[in-house]
Amino acid sequence: MEKKYAITYDIGTTGVKCCVFALSDKVEILGSASAGYGLYVMPDGGVEQEPDEWWSAMCETTAVAVEKAGISVQQIEGISFCSQMQGLVLVDRDGTPVHRAMSYMDQRAREELKKGMAHGAQIAGANIPKLIKSLRITGAVAASVKDPVWKYKWIEAHEPENFKRAYKWLDVKEYLICRMTGRCVMTYDSAFSTLLYDIHHRTWSRAMCDMLGVNFDHMPEIIASSDKVGGLREQQAAELGLKPGTAVFGGGGDASLIGVGAGAVDLGDTHVYSGTSGWVSTVTDRSVVDTSAMIAAIVGADAERYNYFAELETAGKCLEWVKDHLALDEIGIYLQKTHVADEYEGKYTSLYDYMTEVVLRVPAGSGGVVFTPWLHGNRCPFEDPNARGMFFNISLDTGKSEMIRAVVEGVCYHLRWFLETEAKKVPGSDVLRFVGGGALSPATCQILADVTGKKVEVVASPQNVGAVGAAVTVAAGLGLVDSVRDAKRLIPAEKTYLPDKKNKAIYDKQYEVYKNLYKSNKRNFAALNG
Repeated sequence: MEKKYAITYDIGTTGVKCCVFALSDKVEILGSASAGYGLYVMPDGGVEQEPDEWWSAMCETTAVAVEKAGISVQQIEGISFCSQMQGLVLVDRDGTPVHRAMSYMDQRAREELKKGMAHGAQIAGANIPKLIKSLRITGAVAASVKDPVWKYKWIEAHEPENFKRAYKWLDVKEYLICRMTGRCVMTYDSAFSTLLYDIHHRTWSRAMCDMLGVNFDHMPEIIASSDKVGGLREQQAAELGLKPGTAVFGGGGDASLIGVGAGAVDLGDTHVYSGTSGWVSTVTDRSVVDTSAMIAAIVGADAERYNYFAELETAGKCLEWVKDHLALDEIGIYLQKTHVADEYEGKYTSLYDYMTEVVLRVPAGSGGVVFTPWLHGNRCPFEDPNARGMFFNISLDTGKSEMIRAVVEGVCYHLRWFLETEAKKVPGSDVLRFVGGGALSPATCQILADVTGKKVEVVASPQNVGAVGAAVTVAAGLGLVDSVRDAKRLIPAEKTYLPDKKNKAIYDKQYEVYKNLYKSNKRNFAALNG
């Protein structure tokens, strides 16, 4: 098959990663580059970003990634995106933001949520009649202060002059598409994440807009992730250093495209992601909601399918905490410090590599120590912002090595809890595709297999699967494959881990204790953190 070349931009919370791909009967990364940008956190709960900083970071990384790829920009035929979701970028008729982009993390709109949804008789923080209507139309409900409709209402209430200038409601990558092509569009997955999308008719719901006080004319055209939006405009091409007219495709959000990049695209396929956050997601063909466990099916890059999705806010973040507060000597009790990567030059590329080796020295079960990864509260299968992490069952024999392994095991226990909770409504696969930075560690992969009792498969470059998923949307858009459902054929497993029955028996015992720790400490968490 003749190779075609694509460039993708993975727009994260604090930085962009630009990747150049060769597309044929496989998806191959040829070069990449990263750059950061600001995240502006305000005392009132506001979290904003400057869209011009996204663009500058894209311009900075494009030339570097193309140079590393060793190809000419003339050879690049498609541009696509993987991005953070549930942001809000209101733009005027010229495509200029009327307000800095409001991040998915923004929590200012407490009053707007209260007025619009959290009043009267409620279930799960939502007015019951509105909850029923929302679930019937959208398959979800805007019951969180972080949901973008309340950001929209906050601008309307607090910045009426800016709000009057608003022409279209866009998400993060949609703003960048608008900047590149001049068109205001939104992919199906982004449309769903506004919680104003009619899942039955696959269009905007005028009834939902009326109920929540949204101007229906602000909603942009909805397109597929593999649709060509337009060609790259002259000025933007010059700024990026790319060819004018290069096809720009819709792409998708991170929650949609990471599963595609994992090759988990068939009905019933399950993938597990462990980055800063973590999740378990299974492909289904129907809208499913488990309000008691805070799990819902979200529209994927393939608009006819859903990802039944359970999220843990701190997964890899727990390992970062371990690195900073357990592995490193932060109180300076030793007079001389040597970074292990420097002391053993060539053996360890980072402190994480060394920690992985340390984990392998400790037997399964970490000497009976159990860790709970709720360092920033927990959302699923129980929601409690007061929940916190703990090391349970420490003894005189417990050392840092056992504690470090217990952290990895604790994250895997929670992922198993997701799998078992999801299976009550959507049965998952016997094989797990494991992706994200956590999948770079063979120790973590084996522990996940042992804890869950499932076969674990890891693809090449598991830390880049969002960008890989974006490249698949280009492959579909250029006609190299029929649709994103062909991702599994393009993205084979590179490594396989089988569960160890002896370790599984140990983990089964500790897993039961793990699940009881929240129930036993719920009041204590509330007393300390409520």
